[in-house]
Amino acid sequence: MKVLSTEVRTLLDKLYNLRGEDSVILTKMTKERQDAIETQERTKNEKEVLLKDIEKLTAEEKTLADEGAKLTAVLSSINKNDFATVLDRLHIDFDPDVINAKVNKMLPDTIAKVVAENKKASEKLENVEAEMNNAITKVEELGIRKDEALSNQAKLNEYFELALAGNINITRDEITSLLEKFDFSENEQREAAKILMFPEDALYEYDASFKSGDKTSGKTITEVLAEAKKESVTNKSNKEVTISPENNLEPVKESASQDSVLENIFDKVIENTVIPDNEPKKETTNSIFEIEPTKAEDKQSEKEKLFKAMQDNGLNPEDYSSKALEKLLTNYDAKTMQDNINELKSKNIDLHILKENIEILYDKELSQKVEKLLTLGKEARDISLMPTVLVKYDLKGLNNTINVLQISGLDPKKVPLMAY
Repeated sequence: MKVLSTEVRTLLDKLYNLRGEDSVILTKMTKERQDAIETQERTKNEKEVLLKDIEKLTAEEKTLADEGAKLTAVLSSINKNDFATVLDRLHIDFDPDVINAKVNKMLPDTIAKVVAENKKASEKLENVEAEMNNAITKVEELGIRKDEALSNQAKLNEYFELALAGNINITRDEITSLLEKFDFSENEQREAAKILMFPEDALYEYDASFKSGDKTSGKTITEVLAEAKKESVTNKSNKEVTISPENNLEPVKESASQDSVLENIFDKVIENTVIPDNEPKKETTNSIFEIEPTKAEDKQSEKEKLFKAMQDNGLNPEDYSSKALEKLLTNYDAKTMQDNINELKSKNIDLHILKENIEILYDKELSQKVEKLLTLGKEARDISLMPTVLVKYDLKGLNNTINVLQISGLDPKKVPLMAY
C-alpha cells in the first residue's frame, strides 16, 4: 500500500476542507458578508442622524437670517432720545445704535459658522452614503460569489465521489480548471488531478479516516470496498440482497488475501448491469429501476423512450442517479420534458443543473418561473448557480416570496437567489 507523503496529505487536507461546510473560502465569505451587513446597518443609523442634523442646521441658518433682518430693522427705527427719561429713571443702558452695530457685526459670522457645520455634515453624509452603498453592493456580490463557490464545491465533491467509486470520467483539464478557481498552484492542480484520475489505496484510506474523524487511523481499501458493496446491495427495506450463484459470484471469505475477489464483487454489484433477455428480470438494486415483474415490459419500453429523448437532447442517462431517473420516469411527459429543455437552452441556462434537480424536467410551470426571475433582473448565470429556487417553489410560492421581499423594502433583483 502506498503511504501518503506529507505534501500529498497536506494537499488532501486542503481539498477536503474545501469540500465541507467549514471551507476556508465559505468561512471567509461568511465573515466578510457579516462585516458588510454590520457596516450597512451602522452607516444607515449614521445617515439618519446626519440627515436630522442637516435639516436642523438648514432651518437654523434661515431663522438667523430672518430674525436678524427683523431685529436690525426694529433697532434702526428706534430713537434713544424718545425714551431718555424712562431709561434714565430705570437706570437701563439701552442704546439701539450700539446693539444694532453688534448684530450687524456678529450675525454674519454666526450664520457662516452654521453654514460651515451644515457643509461638514453634508460632506460626512456623502462619505457615509458611499460606505453604505459599498456595503450593500458587497453583500450582494458576496451572495453571488457564495452561490458560485457552492457550485464549485458541489462539483469538487462530485469529482471525489466519482473517483472514490472508481468511476471517474472527468478530464484533467476539467479538474485543473476547477481547482484554479480555488487558487491552487499549477503543481497542486496537477497532483490533485493525478489523485482523482488514478485513485490509490491511500486515497481510500484518507477518505475513510477523514469521515471517521480520525486522520491517523484510516480503513484499508478492502474495508472500504466491503462497506461499499454492502451498501450497494441493500434494498429500500434495508435488507441485504443475498449473493448467490444466481449472481455468478463466488462465495467470499473475509480474509485480507481476498482483496482482488472483493474488488470484482464490488464492481459487479454496483455497476448498472443489464439483465439478459433470456433471463427472468428480478427486483434488484443493480438495475437502474426497480421493475415489478408484471409490468416489466411496459416499464422497459417507457424507460427506453425516456433514455432516447434524453440522449436526443444531449443528456446522458448515465450521468444521473437511479433515484433521479426513477423519479423522472414516474412523472415522464414527453412534451413537458422537451418544452422545458428547450426553455433552458433558449435562456442559456446550463443543463448541468438537471443532475441534482431532475424535477425541473417535468415542471409544467418552469417557463413562467424562469420568465418571472428574468423579468426581475436576474440573469441566466444566477439561475444556473442556484437552480434550487426553481424546485423549491411553485409559481404561486415564488410570486409570494417576491412580494414579501418587496413589502419588506428589499429589491428582489438585488437579493441573491440563495436567500429566496
